[in-house]
Amino acid sequence: MKKVVVSLFAILAGTSVAIADDASCAAFKWPVTREQALFAAAAQSGADLSVGEAADVALAPVDTISFTVPPERAPAAGTFGATASVAVPPEGELQISLSDEAWVDVVQDGKAVKSAAFSRMKTCPGIRKSVRFKLAAGPATVQFSGAKKETLKVAVLTPE
Repeated sequence: MKKVVVSLFAILAGTSVAIADDASCAAFKWPVTREQALFAAAAQSGADLSVGEAADVALAPVDTISFTVPPERAPAAGTFGATASVAVPPEGELQISLSDEAWVDVVQDGKAVKSAAFSRMKTCPGIRKSVRFKLAAGPATVQFSGAKKETLKVAVLTPE
């Protein structure tokens, strides 16, 4: 009987953790369910990101990256970064979501574009932050810096 009670408690505890995780993801300022689905099927990435898709971006030591403009937040020594290009759609808004802790800047026409909004949660499994930018249609560079790991899942979407 004791084993049954312990097993039942373990099942309930696991269910509580899953519910807590869902609640933490729901605490983002906007839904992140699209990102969660895309991250599950993320493809390897080169230097290009596509709107409506997610990619596993390979990062390099931050001191080896040639950023278009210096990151808004100076990356700590020993962290990782990368740059990637993206074609901004005519609507001009992008939502860039990251699987882990990292800084994201978007550069267009040689200038850093200030984010329009952001949301982050440390307790949502698989998604750490989501940042929105208002941009002009056309090419832009996305810069990642300050990451503690050598890979980062990145989803680029238009806001809902």
